[in-house]
Amino acid sequence: MSENTRTAKSVAASIVRLVASMPIIGALFFLPAGTLDYWQAWMWLGTLFIPMIFVLIYLAKNDPALLERRSRLRETRSEQKLIIVASTLYYLITFLLPGFDKRFGWSSTPAWMSIAADAVVLAGYALFFLVLKTNSYASRVVEVQQGQLVISTGPYALVRHPMYLAMILMMVASPLALGSSWAIIPSAALIFLLAARIKNEEELLMKDLAGYPEYTKKTCYRLFPGIW
Repeated sequence: MSENTRTAKSVAASIVRLVASMPIIGALFFLPAGTLDYWQAWMWLGTLFIPMIFVLIYLAKNDPALLERRSRLRETRSEQKLIIVASTLYYLITFLLPGFDKRFGWSSTPAWMSIAADAVVLAGYALFFLVLKTNSYASRVVEVQQGQLVISTGPYALVRHPMYLAMILMMVASPLALGSSWAIIPSAALIFLLAARIKNEEELLMKDLAGYPEYTKKTCYRLFPGIW
C-alpha cells in the first residue's frame, strides 16, 4: 500500500470515528438523563466537538502523517492493554453518572460553574492541540517510531507528558461542566490510570528512544509542573 493511500485511509478513518463518536457519547448523556432537555450536555458536546472538527481539518491538510499515527488503536504491550480496559470502564462510569445525576437530582451545580468548567475543558483541548502541533510523533499507542526524535520544546519543556495533562484538565472538569458534582469522584481516577500508563511508557522510552534519558534530566516533571 502506498504512503498516499495509507494516509487517505487514516484521514477517512479519523472522520468516521469522529462522526460516529458524537451520537454514541450523546447517548451516554441523554439516555441516563431520560431527556434531551439537558443544556449542560449540549454545551459540553459543542465545546469539544466543534474544535475537534477544525483540528481534524487542520491535521488532514498540514500533518496527515500524524493522523495516520493517531488512527492506530492496538497496543502491543500487555501492561498498556490492561490500562486500556480499565480506562474504558472509567470513561463509561464518568460519562454515564452525570445523566443519572440529572435525572434523579443527586446534586446541583450552578450554571456559572458549569460554564467555567467548560472553559477549562476547552483550555485542556487547546493544550492537546498544541501538543499535536509540537510533536508529530504523538501516536495514540505507546511505541517508538522509526526516526522518532525527542521533543523538548513548547509544552514538553514544562512536563514530559503534556498530552496526558491536557486529558486530565478535560476529564476532571467535565463532571461539573455536565452539572454533576458526584461524577467528580470517579473522574479523578484518570490521574492514577495515566500515572500507571506513564510509568510503563517511560520504561520503553528510556530504553528505545535515543536522547530520552538526557531529556528526563532537563525536564524533571512527568505530569504536573512542580509536583510530579
